[in-house]
Parts: sequence; structure tokens; C-alpha cells
Amino acid sequence: SQHKEIYTTQWKQVHQLMRAARSGTKDGLEKTRIAVMRRVSFLHKKDHSDDTEDDTGYLDVMVSEAKHPPAQLGPMPDGLSSLQIVRRHILGSIVQSERSYLDSLKRILQEYQRPLMEAEPRILSVRKIRPIFFRLWEIVQCHSMFQIALASRVAEWDSCEKIGDLFVASFSKSMVLDVYSDYVNNFTNAMALIKKACMSKPAFLEFLKVRKQASSIDRITLYGLMVKPIQRFPQFILLLQDMLKNTPTGHVDRLPLQLALTELETLAEKLNEQKRVADQITETQQLARCVSDRSLSKLLNSEQSSLILCETLIETVYGERGQVLKSKERKVFLFGDMLICANINIKGPPDISSLVPVGPKYTLKWSAPLQQVQVVEVGQEGSQTKDLSRTLDCRCFLHSGVHALINHGVKFNIFLGPPRLYQELQELQHDLSVVEQVTLLVGTLQGTYQNLNTTVAQDWCLALQRLIRIKEDQIQSANKCRLRLQVPGRPDKSGRPVSFTVVFNTPSPVSKISWVNRLHLAKIALRDENTPGWFSAEDAGKTKAPFWCPLLACRMPAFTSKSQEYKAALHNPVQCALLGFSAASTSLPQGYLWVAGGGDSTQGQVDIFSLNRPTPRPVKSLQMGAPVRCLEYVPEPTPSEDAKTSPHNSTGVGNTICVGLDDGSILVYGSMDTAAQCLVTLRNPEGCPVLCLKHSGNFLFTGLRDGTLMVYERHHGDKSSPPRRKVTVGSDPIRTLLALDDSVWASCANTVTVVDGSSLSTQKFEVHQDPMVSVAHMVRAGGGVWMAFSEGSSIRLFHTETLEHLQEINISTPSSFYNPKGQKNMRVTSLLICQGLLWVGTAQGIIITLPVPKLEGIPKITGKGMTSLNAHCGPVDFLVGLSSSLSPDLLKRDSMVEGHDSACGVEDRSDSSSQESLQQPSISAQVDGKGKGRSGVLLQYRLRSTSGLPGRPLTARGDEASDSSLESLEHSMEDGSIYELSDDPDMWVRGRSCERDGVKRNRVTSVAVISGGKGFRRLREGSVATTAETTLMIWQLPLTV
Repeated sequence: SQHKEIYTTQWKQVHQLMRAARSGTKDGLEKTRIAVMRRVSFLHKKDHSDDTEDDTGYLDVMVSEAKHPPAQLGPMPDGLSSLQIVRRHILGSIVQSERSYLDSLKRILQEYQRPLMEAEPRILSVRKIRPIFFRLWEIVQCHSMFQIALASRVAEWDSCEKIGDLFVASFSKSMVLDVYSDYVNNFTNAMALIKKACMSKPAFLEFLKVRKQASSIDRITLYGLMVKPIQRFPQFILLLQDMLKNTPTGHVDRLPLQLALTELETLAEKLNEQKRVADQITETQQLARCVSDRSLSKLLNSEQSSLILCETLIETVYGERGQVLKSKERKVFLFGDMLICANINIKGPPDISSLVPVGPKYTLKWSAPLQQVQVVEVGQEGSQTKDLSRTLDCRCFLHSGVHALINHGVKFNIFLGPPRLYQELQELQHDLSVVEQVTLLVGTLQGTYQNLNTTVAQDWCLALQRLIRIKEDQIQSANKCRLRLQVPGRPDKSGRPVSFTVVFNTPSPVSKISWVNRLHLAKIALRDENTPGWFSAEDAGKTKAPFWCPLLACRMPAFTSKSQEYKAALHNPVQCALLGFSAASTSLPQGYLWVAGGGDSTQGQVDIFSLNRPTPRPVKSLQMGAPVRCLEYVPEPTPSEDAKTSPHNSTGVGNTICVGLDDGSILVYGSMDTAAQCLVTLRNPEGCPVLCLKHSGNFLFTGLRDGTLMVYERHHGDKSSPPRRKVTVGSDPIRTLLALDDSVWASCANTVTVVDGSSLSTQKFEVHQDPMVSVAHMVRAGGGVWMAFSEGSSIRLFHTETLEHLQEINISTPSSFYNPKGQKNMRVTSLLICQGLLWVGTAQGIIITLPVPKLEGIPKITGKGMTSLNAHCGPVDFLVGLSSSLSPDLLKRDSMVEGHDSACGVEDRSDSSSQESLQQPSISAQVDGKGKGRSGVLLQYRLRSTSGLPGRPLTARGDEASDSSLESLEHSMEDGSIYELSDDPDMWVRGRSCERDGVKRNRVTSVAVISGGKGFRRLREGSVATTAETTLMIWQLPLTV
């Protein structure tokens, strides 16, 4: 009877769910949104405390296709707009995609699970079959109910045109996350079971082969079908992004789509994280099995082991003249405190590998403490290899992938592979010095000779100088895909430490950048301030693994004067063309940091720091006549923006920084790369203090203390004050401004005024019920704006289009563990959204991060908050995000073919006795019929007086059979990575060429966050606060691709 009651209750829940699915959001969007915010679920989460196969709590519903036919979009009515037509097509893609996905899931159950369960005699035992197909049936049930609701919504599409709320109602349930989480966590185990069964049960292997042959249409394997649930939500996200992009503002479906996108992104992020952890555990366990050292094996199996990065790289050994002696694949593992290199043994039989991924077995080659591993780049050989050079007595040293060549002309000069490039460069430098001496001797000749004169000798010098420059470019280009690591070896007989260098070829420059960056950050994570660096009060105060949180890279004082207090800071991004490859991988985001201060004194100060290195470096200090209140970075207008305002004039000013002062003036400075000179001064007639600045389009919005918003238009030509307009927002101070796509939000007391960017029309709405509380900070992400207030510990989320209040968070909860005074004293002093994290600075100096979605949805808090154990002694005065993209030149596979050199012409003029040219062979000459070719750079001098001389002209292109420059730049055949040159000489692609138009280039972004406040302290027992000087704390995040 008890089971009957449970069964009846479940069926009631099923009917309730199916009725809700048919009507979408039965109680309206408002209740659905509230349910999502509160995480109200229709089903209780199942407790997985045991490993039993009991499915109690999950649905088991048979959906009849006859009673509930699949969704089908009817004929298109007449009179639809272009956006409506596009939305119908996207809806059709959603319907087709869902139908195909559900058919694939049913194929697994019907063509694999059912025959295995019903087979006589048994191919596999039931005990092994169930774990392989764990939770597949429940996933089918979830999507069967979603298809019922989808069919109902599609049938009435032309009358409602709304689908976002359907996704929210269907995929915000905890049941969906539970079922998919179980499946994802079990996926690696399921593949291992299939692999083991294939090797031990020939009948099972034959069964899989027969099923693959039976799938004559697509010949998809069982693995290809079972991986589809892992890919499902990213596919949904892409479809909803397209739908949102074609949904105009004000449409009834816009907010539901944004909420749906947020829900799916949150779900996908959680599943991806679980998949990452599961893969990490599997790789670590696979490695631990091959380790004979018990202490190392125990360390790998412990909870402290944290795998950061692992990749298959090619270790290359070079000969005496740079030729490749051998190359072999290695699996390199970067853990939190060690680096491990392993041999990859032969993988499984081909017939099994074609059906299911067969993981390789490893043999440990070497392991090293991370702190003792160094990245060796071009120009660093002398300093990085002193220990090695001391122990070398012979001319050549070959050890584990390193070829070190000692040149006796220069003491302890070690060449790291490929050494031939360095040898050739040295030979060219020697030849240049000889030719320069010959030139001097030629100038002393008494007679006149036709082909022996100073002009000819000077041409030799010029051509050799060009060859040296090209050789240096080749060395830099070869460095882009070669990871050189100095690794500690066993001490020699006398007990002195010895290091050896390994050379790995990476698949791409991006891979090399990732390795250098992760190695750098992993060492930072080992510092005391990052072990631990963050904790979560919602996880019973557990600390977080260092590398998966922002890392405190450094801290430093800013102002020398104690009277100065932080007021504002900004990032002035500037690309540094001279920044090397390794430096770009480890430095902070490129550019300059401007930090403004102003205390009770009548003077202000702005300090400028260079960021083109791992630690900020002060480069300039500007003294102001009044305390500084705010800063704003105004980028140079794009040509399209410039043409809209003045088609015949251009500002010619470039990027500028506006500084708002307490005396009501605004100083406009040029960017730091233009010497940071003051270009113009703007003043408001009343001399009212400037509290905030924000630019939008060609306008600069200025918030004043008297509640007035001054709007300055970008001027052209003269340096006089630009035209200004005045907008009265209120009688209270305008404390903060926020620029959106086509409007600016201005806060005044407990209201926010939306100012249209072109017409300056206003719309006011209330954001707090207390008129004595004012809006102090606003940040935007996606379709929402987070606000913090002058009093209280709550932050609120508002929709950018409907201005609805969507969510409220009390930030005292995450930080209560280190806030003994309680909630009343907690106050937000700064806000920032960066890389999917909402950073909150408090009056107590504590910094909190809360996860938010990164896409175009609503940035509601979707997970548990973290509190930094590194804090200021006083309020967090500002939080500023730094972000810059690495130069595209760093990501090029080859820099040799650059087109014509702008510094020299190509004409053969009769009055010119000397000329250099950098010629690029035509693409048709480079690429043969198979799409593979070799490219060269021809460099020669053209002299009328030397046309009859014997011998070949100086050229950078060698013989076809031994093109040293090309062999040093390209992976050889034994490396296993062949790159082809497309018709765009700046773009190298792997495996296939690509068109010039529409090429998607890799974009590598460097991100950091800087906080400013008084002093520094650690939030732990026994910690002592440092001096109360103004301090900058710099957090660095991993590079993102």
C-alpha cells in the first residue's frame, strides 16, 4: 500500500508537470520568474548517498507519439516582417534539432540497451549493462515532456510568438540538473566499461560492429550517440542566441528568452565543470597507475592533487646542425606543484578504437617540482643555463630532448634547439663584420676599378643586414611553437645541481601561450597569500583550490603622500609592439593604469603605472590643482563614428583620459603613449564638483553634485570648449553614471534616470523604497544592471529594457564568517563584473565574488559566493578590470611572408645604384595541385654595376633540397603536425586552408582585476595588518581563448 501511495503521488506530479508543459507558464511569466529566482522545484532532489540502482524520485512516463505527435510548424502566413520570418526559421531549427536529439536517445535504448538486455545467451550481465546506460531513460522522459510542450507552443506560434518561458519552465527544474549530472559524471565510467567489455568479450565487440554496419545511413557508433547529451545544452544556447538576436526590444518574448539563456548557460556551466573534474580524475588515476614511486603515486591519488593542464606535445631532439634526430609524442601534465612528462604507449586495437575512445597507457619519463622548472626563451639562455654550462666539458651535449652546442668563441654560449638558426645568425654577424672591414679597405684603394668600389661593398653590407634581420625573425617565429623548459636533473658526482633542457613542439602558438601562462600562474598559486586565497561560507567555510580562483599576483603602494586617498582608477589599454612572446604570456593586460587620489587637501594627484610586465611599474605622476573625483577613458572614435559627426574633419586626438576635479573642471589628457599631455580644460559655469564621468558615442556625460547632468559633444579642429547641454536630473548629487547601448543611466538619490543618448529625453524610475538611500554604484552585464546603495548590505538587479527588479542579494551572508560585527555594518563600496564574476568591495575591506552568466542573458547570481582571504584594512575604494587582447602577430604561425616591405621600393630606377627588395612569390608558385607548397623570401640587391659579376646574388632563399629557414619553421613529417599556408600569408591553419574572407582568427585575452584601499591584511587567525598606506592589490586570471 505504501508503494501504491508513492506511485499515485508520482502520477499526480506527472500530470501536473504535463499540464504545465502544455500551457508553458500556466501562472504567467511573473510566477515563473519568481520560481526561478527562488529555485523552487517541482520535484525533490534525489539523495545519492549510496550506489544502489533505485530510481525512486524519478519519472517513468510512457509518451505515446500517437497521442502526442511531435511538434510541426504549419505553413507561413502572409504579411510577416523579416524578423518574424527569421524567428520562424529559428523555431523550425529548434523543432528539428529536438526531434533529431530525441530520436538519437531512443536509438540507444532500442538498438543497444534493449537487445543487450534481451539477448540469449547473455552478451553482458545486467550488472554491467545498467551502468553503461545509466540515466538515459530519465533524460528521454525529460525531453519527451519538453516535446509535448514544444508541440503545443508551435501550434499557436503565429498568435503568441513566445518560446523563452517554455525553456525556463522545462529546464529550470532540479530534476533536469540531477539527471544530466548523473549522466555526465558516469560518462567516463561508461566508456571504460565499454572498452573493457570489448577487450574481454568478443561477442560484445562483434555486437557493436554489427550495429555500426546496420546504421547504414550515418554509420554512427555507440560513442557518437552517447556523447550527444553532453553536447545538447550548448546547441540549445546557440539557437536561443540566434532567436534573441532577432527579437526586437519590447517584444513579449525578449525577457523570457534572456531568462532562458541564463538558465541554460548556468546548467551548461555546471555540467561542464562536472565533466572537467571527472576527466581530471580519470587522467590523474591513469597516470598514477604507471608511477612506480609510491610517494608520487600516493600524492597523485590524494585530494590535494589538482591537474591544471595536460596535453600531448612532441619532444624533439636536434642534431649538431639543427637537423631533427628524433621526435616523439609525450603527455605533459601540469599539476599544482609539479610537472610530469610521460611516454605514451601503444593504444588499443584499431577495431576497438574505431568504436569507442581508448585512453592510452603512460610510462613516467620524469617529474620535477614546479618551482624549479623554468621557461627558457630566446635571449635568456645565458642566465637560465648557468648550472648546465658549468657541468659541460664536451663540445656537444645531448640529453632527453636537448641539444646544447657550446661555441668556444663565446664562453658558455649554449644554443637551444633548433641550434642551427643561432649558428647561422652568428655566421651572418661574422660575415657582416668581415664585409665592413673589406669596405674600409676598398675605400683606401688608389685606382679606379669597374666592379670593385665603395658602392658595391656598401650593398654587401646592406644585404647582410637584411639577412640578419630575417634570421632574427625566423628565430622569433620558431620560438612561437617551441616550448623550452629547464628542468632539474640528478646532481653530478660532486653533488652540484644539474639542469637539462627539453624542447617540446606545441600544436599552435596559442598552445605555447597557454603553457607559459599556466606555468607562470601555477607558481603564483603556490605563494602563501594564495594557499588558501578564497573560501566559501556556503560550503561550511571550505577553501577553494587556488588555481580555479583569481590569484593575488602582487600588491604595492600607490601614493607616497599619506593625505591622498583613492578616488578612482581606470585602464588605458595600449598595445606594446615590442613585448616579447613569453612576456605577453605572463604580463598583466597591456597598457597603463591611472590611479587618482584626493583627500582633505586642496591638491589632487594621478599616478600612472605601466602594466607591460608581471608587476605594475610607476612611470609618471600628475599633480592636480584640486582633489580628483573621477576618471573616464574615452577611446578614439572609429571612422564610422567620425564620419557621422563630421565627414570632412577628424579629431586627430586619439585616445583620451578625462579627469574630473573637485573645483568643477574636467582636464582632458592624451593617452600615455602620447606622453599624457593636457589637451583641453572644460569648466562648468557654477564650478560645481564633478562626481562622475561617462562617455557614450560622441558625448561626454558629467554628473555634478547639484544634480545637474552636463553633456559635452566631441569637438573637431580647435581646442576651445566643445558645445555643452544641460539636463536636470534632481536636486541630490549624481553619484554614478552607466552607459548602455543607446542611453545613459544617472543615479540621483533613490532613483535612476534613463537619458536617451541622442535626444537627451529622460525616464525616471525608483530603485529603493527609502528616499534617504542613494544609488552609489552600477555595473552592467548582458541584459541586467546590478546596483549597490549608500546604506545597507543588499545589491539589486534590474532589467535594462523593462526596468523590472529581478533579484536581490544580501552580501553579508558570504562574508559573515569574517564579519563579527554583523550585517548592520556591512556596506558596499565598489562593484565590478569581470569574466563571469560579480566583484563586491565592502567598507570592511573584504572582497566578495559572486558567479554571474557571461552571455546575453540576465546576470542573476547563479551559484555560491566566495570571500577573498586577502583584504584591505579600510574600505575597498575601487575595483577596476583590466583586459587586453594579445597582438595578432604573436598568434601567427609564421612571420616570414609579410608582403612587400614598405621601407624599400620595388622599382629598378636608373639613377639608383643600390636597391633592396623583399619579394613574395605568387601563391600559385607556392602551392601545388595537392594544396601543399613551400614558400620562400627572396632578398637581393639590384645593381647595374654588378650585373656582370660571377656568382649568385645574396639571397635568403636556399636550395630547394635544403631550405634551412623553412625546415626550422615548419614541423617535419616525423613531428606528426603538418601546417599548410593559405592564400592569406598571415594565417596558418592546421589540416586545411581557409579563405581570406571570413577567417576567424584566434583571440587571446589577458584579464586582471585591481583593488585599491588602505593597507593589507589576511583574514585568518593570528594575521597582523600591514601599515595603513594606500595599497593596490592585483589579481590575475588565466588567459582566455
